Amino acid sequence: MRTLGVYLAELLEAYGVDTIFGIPGVHTVEFYRGLPLTKIRHVTPRHEQGAGFMADGYARVSGKPGVCLLITGPGLTNAATAMAQAYADSIPMLVITAVNAVGRMGSGEGWLHELKDQRQLTQGLTAFSHTVFTKDELDHAMARAFAIFASARPRPVHIEIPTDIIRLPVDVSAAAHAAAMPLRPAPRAESIAEAVNILEASSRPLILTGGGAIDAAPLLPLLAEKLDAPLVMTVNGRGLLPTEHPLAVPCNPSLPAVRDLMLEADAILAIGTEFGPTDYDWYETGAPRLTAPLIRIDIDPEQAMRGHRAACVIVADAGASVAALVDALPVRKPSDGAARAQTTRARVMREDVGSVYKASLSLLDETRATLPDAVIIGDSAQPVYAASVAYAAPKVRSFFASATGFGTLGYALPAAIGAQLGALRRPIIAVMGDGGLQFTLAEIASAVEAQTPIVILVWNNHGYGEIKSFMQSRQIEPIGVDIGTPDFIALALAFGAAAETLQRADDLPRLLLEAVKRNGPTLIDIDETMYVSERG
Repeated sequence: MRTLGVYLAELLEAYGVDTIFGIPGVHTVEFYRGLPLTKIRHVTPRHEQGAGFMADGYARVSGKPGVCLLITGPGLTNAATAMAQAYADSIPMLVITAVNAVGRMGSGEGWLHELKDQRQLTQGLTAFSHTVFTKDELDHAMARAFAIFASARPRPVHIEIPTDIIRLPVDVSAAAHAAAMPLRPAPRAESIAEAVNILEASSRPLILTGGGAIDAAPLLPLLAEKLDAPLVMTVNGRGLLPTEHPLAVPCNPSLPAVRDLMLEADAILAIGTEFGPTDYDWYETGAPRLTAPLIRIDIDPEQAMRGHRAACVIVADAGASVAALVDALPVRKPSDGAARAQTTRARVMREDVGSVYKASLSLLDETRATLPDAVIIGDSAQPVYAASVAYAAPKVRSFFASATGFGTLGYALPAAIGAQLGALRRPIIAVMGDGGLQFTLAEIASAVEAQTPIVILVWNNHGYGEIKSFMQSRQIEPIGVDIGTPDFIALALAFGAAAETLQRADDLPRLLLEAVKRNGPTLIDIDETMYVSERG
């Protein structure tokens, strides 16, 4: 029988979905009836939070929405943290869940997995949440979701279907088809002209970029060169200028050196960056001062009006806006742009990179040098904090992390699994602390089962080292941070993964090259004290 569940699978395939992350349950089995009739791959995590992080990693690498299929109640609540991380970083994620049958949902009678109001639970985590009662309503909800992913600020969307509605028959003549998607808004000619006037009148322009500028990456080098402007990249914007580009400033905008660069500019062009505190006020010392005229390019009109007030606001697609600016701006004779960028980079390395961060950056740089096409995915861990300070990614979609934005632990391992499935031919490296890994340790089994050759680099300081250091800096007795650390090698081998202990820092390239040749995951346990003593 062709049910709404079968139709849902057909509709997802029509929208180009090729991978779904989920754990079947008694409330979702009808969703699975149609999957064998499609070419969609189903990946089973060991926890629904893992499903959400996998969808997140898949989306960041592929540029396509990550899709989760979850049960009623605990399936959704377990995935809420992953949805919040994706919401904070503007990642396209489609979360489809069951909900109790009509007449039972929110009844308060205590039905299995019953919540008071599932949709209300997701309101703060999604662009929208919708309960579907008919086939036509499913068509409309899916069209709305993919329209947001294609042409607006991408964020998670939640669609729930009651357990009785998903079983309803669907007319066999109702072929599943994707709706035509709207285009992203183009910039107004008047706004581009206003921005050009501001930039042409400047002698020391500066470009600030975030994750919203990724689609503009092909033209950003030309724009920076035309303006002779240093280009600062937040964590989600790393790689927008290649590592070796003289105008690249892959440094945290919260740092004094970068703040001085902003203060010295006489025009600032901000592209796809929300000026969020986790990027611009990481140390909570107050927002940076901007005295120059500010131009903001953002696809979200509300975000464009938050934080720093702009002299010129362009609410439009970043790629189209950058293309328009490149066409309209004359070539500027090179002046001190490269020198300003180089001075800032050097000052950051001198003032903000101590021995632990130096060793951490060495770990990432050596990984990048060994595997130039690798995607490095960070958790909340010392090497990732160092990366936030000054890691230079070679291109977009090559580095992302959970340490900024929502800032969750346990992200990197499942996100790496999703990323591997979204970029089959690229090496995928998860960088985690020993504390963060224990949040989602069971997902090693998922990586083995999915035959994903991810590499898990465990920065092992035998506890919550970053939090311990912070407590000590505040003269607080460290409590709850010296946690028990298991034998990660034995655990990884028990799950069926390969595992190695890094004996010497010089062995890392060899272990990485061996790991990516395997047909499954490899865990490499790195003792922080050893690595810092050799590379710090």
